[in-house]
Amino acid sequence: MTRPEESTMETLDISVPTVHCRSCKLTIEEALEELDGISTSDVDVDAKRVTVSYDPGAVEPAAISSAIEQAGYPVGH
Repeated sequence: MTRPEESTMETLDISVPTVHCRSCKLTIEEALEELDGISTSDVDVDAKRVTVSYDPGAVEPAAISSAIEQAGYPVGH
């Protein structure tokens, strides 16, 4: 995976209501690592949220949400 420059990063905060344990956290983080343009991802199990720092020139928010959903975790809207 390519790590973009920090200065071009944007942050996306996504609700993931079904995340509830460390295994969920790791599964989502691994799915996001597969995408180019992701700098960091943090899954907050207690808040049921995923925060992603990404390069908007390399990946779109819809692709980030889709990766989370394909890992088995529906995102809130």
